[in-house]
Amino acid sequence: MSTNTAPADLYRRGLQLLLDKDIPAWVGLWDEDGILEFPFAPEGWPKRLEGRTAIAEYMRGYPDHIDMHDFPDVEIHQTLAPETIVVEMRGVGRLVDTDSPFDMTYIAVVTVKDGLMTSYRDYWNPLAVQDPATHFAGSNR
Repeated sequence: MSTNTAPADLYRRGLQLLLDKDIPAWVGLWDEDGILEFPFAPEGWPKRLEGRTAIAEYMRGYPDHIDMHDFPDVEIHQTLAPETIVVEMRGVGRLVDTDSPFDMTYIAVVTVKDGLMTSYRDYWNPLAVQDPATHFAGSNR
């Protein structure tokens, strides 16, 4: 990834990689010391992942649990800090285990330095996924 990649371009590339189910390439968009946070994570779910290795472990089971079809609504807002964006988006697909629809809205605050994500705070709604069995994190399965 180019070191001059704009945060919005990097983020959109990441969404495409998730749709392509290319988790190793998505993890490759992260800085070695990147931090992924889930401020609204329910009890028993990770609230903070530190480092690319922890993020890779968390995401490795993603395609086995969520079959993401589209991100139909993505709005990326630039902040006063050029390396930080705020993203409002919606992801739709299906939960693989139950074949039930998956439809989640997110707000994310993402910081990119030297062409890699260094910080990602994912403000998703835990009430939309009541059953912890639908959680895809490799460390919780």
